[in-house]
Amino acid sequence: MLHCGFGASEARSVVTTQAPIDPHHTANPAKVKRVEVYWHAVTYKTVAAYTFLLLAILFGATYLLRPGWYSFVIQKLDSAVGNGDAAAGPISQTQARFVNLDGKVQVKKVNSVQWVDADYRTTLDKGDLIQTGADGAARITFADATSYTIKPQTLVTVEENSVSRDQVSTAVRINTGSVDLRTPSWTSPNSHAAVSAEDFTAQIRPNSSASVKTDPSTKESEITMSAGSAEVQHGQEKVEIGQWQKAIIPANGSISKTDVLAPPDLSEPRNLAPIVAENPKAATIHFEWKPVKDAVFYTLRISPTAMFTRLAKEIKTQSPAADVSGLDTGEYFWNVIATDAKNRNSDVSEMFKFTIFAQGKAQEMLLEIDGWRINGQHAEIYGRTEPGAALILNGQPVPNIGPDGSFRYFTEALQPGEHTIVIVGQNRRGGTSQKQITIVVPK
Repeated sequence: MLHCGFGASEARSVVTTQAPIDPHHTANPAKVKRVEVYWHAVTYKTVAAYTFLLLAILFGATYLLRPGWYSFVIQKLDSAVGNGDAAAGPISQTQARFVNLDGKVQVKKVNSVQWVDADYRTTLDKGDLIQTGADGAARITFADATSYTIKPQTLVTVEENSVSRDQVSTAVRINTGSVDLRTPSWTSPNSHAAVSAEDFTAQIRPNSSASVKTDPSTKESEITMSAGSAEVQHGQEKVEIGQWQKAIIPANGSISKTDVLAPPDLSEPRNLAPIVAENPKAATIHFEWKPVKDAVFYTLRISPTAMFTRLAKEIKTQSPAADVSGLDTGEYFWNVIATDAKNRNSDVSEMFKFTIFAQGKAQEMLLEIDGWRINGQHAEIYGRTEPGAALILNGQPVPNIGPDGSFRYFTEALQPGEHTIVIVGQNRRGGTSQKQITIVVPK
C-alpha cells in the first residue's frame, strides 16, 4: 500500500490490472491482481501553521540562549518599521521645534483659531503664536540652531523662518513678556536673526546672546547683550550695542544705551556633575563662582527645572560661594545673578546642571565602559551593566539597556576639544557605581 501527498482534497483511486489470457488454458479463469493507490492532501493553512510553529520554536530557543541578539533584532525592526519617519525627519527648512517645555505652553497655528497645548512633536511655521503661562517656559530651535527661550507670561509670534543655501533668516516678535535668544556661527553674510516688538527691531549678530523684554503697559522695551552684538532700530534711529550693554527703547524719545554688570562665571559643582551621598538631604554641597567687579552681593538660585519656574533654594550672599544642604535626590539646575551698589542686577549667569544620588549600602553594581567612538559631533558610548539597572550619562538617562545589561548611548552635539563623560548607575539592590572617561572631539 502506497501513501503520498498530492493535492488540496482527499481522494481514493483503484487501479485494476489483469494478466494476459492464455488460449490453452480456458478451464479455470486467471486470478485478477489488484493494486490500490491512496494519497493524502495537505492544505496550505496546515503548511503555514507548521512553519509558524517551527519559527516560534527557533526564536524561543534563540531568546533563551542569546537574549542580547534578540533585543538587537527587535530594535532594528522597530527602527526600520515603526520609527522610520522619526529617524528620517529632520527639522525642515520652514519649521522650528520645541526642545524644552515647562509648565503651561500653548500654540495657535496660523491657519487655526484654536489654542492647543504644545508638545515636542509640534512644529512651528511663520505666523504661529506661542503663549506661556505664569509657570510656563519654552525653548524653540530653528533649523540653523538659532534658539529662542520664551519666559513665563509671554506671547510671541514666529515672524520669519527660512533656511536656504545662501542665507538663514529667523525672527520672533514679542507681543508681551521676555525672550532670550542665542545665535550660532553663520557661514553666509546674508544670514540674520531678529527679535522685534511694537516700537523696535533688533538684528542679532552671529555668535551672540541677548535678553529682550517688552511691556505694553509702560510701552517700553529693553535688550541686553551677554555675548556678541546687535543693531537696534527705533524708527529712523539705529544704535549698535555690544557685550554687557543694554539698550532701553521708549515709546517716545531716543534709545538710551548703558553698560551693565556682567554675570559670574560658574565654577563648582561643574556642569553635569554627579553628586553621590549616603544621606542626600543632610549632605552639604559647595557652590562657587568667580567674583564680579563692582558686585556687592550675589543671588544663587537652584531649581529642579531648566526654566527656573520653581526654585528649590534661593540664597543671597556677599561671598562668591555658598554651602547648601536640604536637597533631595534628583536633577537640579543652578545659576547666579550679581548685584552692584546701585541695586542693578547682572544678566543671569550660564546655567549648570548637577544630579544627586543616594549612595547604596549594598555591594557596588557592575558597570563597565567597553569603548567609545566619535560620530561627527556626537560621542557614542557603549558598555555593560546589570540587567534592570538605571544609568545617568552626563546628567541624561540612558534609555535603552538590553536584557543582558548592554547599553549604547549617543551624546548631544559636543564642541571640538576635550570632554569628560561621567556615567553613574544604580541597581535594584540600591548599589551604585560611577565611571569617568575623557574623549576628544576633533575640529
